[in-house]
Amino acid sequence: MEYLEQAKTFLATRGVELGLMIIKAAVILIIGLQVVKFLSRTFYKFMDSRNFDASLKPFLKSLFHNILLILLILSVLATLGIEMTSFVAIIGAAGLAVGLALQGTLQNFAGGVIILTLKPFRVGDYIDGGSVAGTVKEIQIFHTILATPDNVRITVPNGQLSNNSIKNYSANDTRRVDLVFGIGYDDDIKKAKEILQNMVKSDERVLEDPAPSVTVASLGDSSVNFNVRPWVNRADYWDVYWDFQENVKLEFDKNGISIPFPQRDVHIYNEK
Repeated sequence: MEYLEQAKTFLATRGVELGLMIIKAAVILIIGLQVVKFLSRTFYKFMDSRNFDASLKPFLKSLFHNILLILLILSVLATLGIEMTSFVAIIGAAGLAVGLALQGTLQNFAGGVIILTLKPFRVGDYIDGGSVAGTVKEIQIFHTILATPDNVRITVPNGQLSNNSIKNYSANDTRRVDLVFGIGYDDDIKKAKEILQNMVKSDERVLEDPAPSVTVASLGDSSVNFNVRPWVNRADYWDVYWDFQENVKLEFDKNGISIPFPQRDVHIYNEK
């Protein structure tokens, strides 16, 4: 009976006030959710109008939306009279414990933010991250998905990519093809050089600017080596590389230029 009387007294004195607080918090929550949706859509349209990177927009929208939700929840709790100081302290302690347990995951998350912000590579680029290489298929928050030339899927932690040097082979429109061809010491150097220069000039895929170069690179153990370095559009790189390997051999054969290969003289002595 005593507890019942206390409850009646509480409802008589604070019931109306508590009811108004709950109604007010409910109204803030309902209206706030609509405002959050509207602001999220507006932010996404803003990114579309500013031509944000396609891989960056979903992440930023999700981050913006979640921040607004957290602010809304804090406002509702404050309206209900819940002390925010203690609440924030509890969240901070829990966040510290979770952070210590998920150091690697948080590092990957930070790496994803760095990649999406600084954009060292984009979807569709071919990159070399040191221990892995392939075409970028997806840039996610924690991982980046690569596909190797033989179509093997590689999932790489973003922390690894953000902390290592990255070679982006797709960043520039043009690339230099580095080729090395050797001829025998008995062959005509000037003739071989002229053949290589004519092949470079006659190939329509080779760019005039920067100018290609054909130079004697070194006098090797068994060959005189030429560096052939034409510049091409990125899309023509591998076609030019493979075609020159075949065509140089054919042209050298036509003109009597030899391509030496390692040889070893064996001397046999008969012991009496």
